[in-house]
Amino acid sequence: MIATAAKIEDLTLSIDQEIHVKAPLDVTFDSLLEQLGSSMETSAGQAMPMKIEPWPGGRWYRDLGDGNGHLWGHVQAIKRPTLLEIFGPLMMSYAATSNVQYRLSEEAGGTLIKFHHLAIGAIPADRREGLGKGWAYIAAHAKERAETPAGRKNTAR
Repeated sequence: MIATAAKIEDLTLSIDQEIHVKAPLDVTFDSLLEQLGSSMETSAGQAMPMKIEPWPGGRWYRDLGDGNGHLWGHVQAIKRPTLLEIFGPLMMSYAATSNVQYRLSEEAGGTLIKFHHLAIGAIPADRREGLGKGWAYIAAHAKERAETPAGRKNTAR
């Protein structure tokens, strides 16, 4: 028997978030790259360092050593310091693909990050519920890093 989805909503996921950061645009962008890279951690606070190659076609992946790891995606577009766009399966090890966009702009007192994640595929309900929380966790830590000079290491590259 072949299972089919009843409607397109069962095969798509869309998450939008806005993050207001009290830091300059370039500092916020660098802090975001760092958070998505060497400072990445799970929503439970466990270290999960990633590598991001910040250029078109660059990989975003978890290097486990000895040729092992997980490819999360590729940089589709990067326009420092206003855009980072990634496509790929992300953390999903099943038939799904995603497009993630971070659009940064100056606003009074700092930077506005507009985040958008669009995914299509066989995405389990429990994963759908957790994705929004996970992205919010990443954003909160990137914000904290940008707003706290001591929190910046600039090691994403």
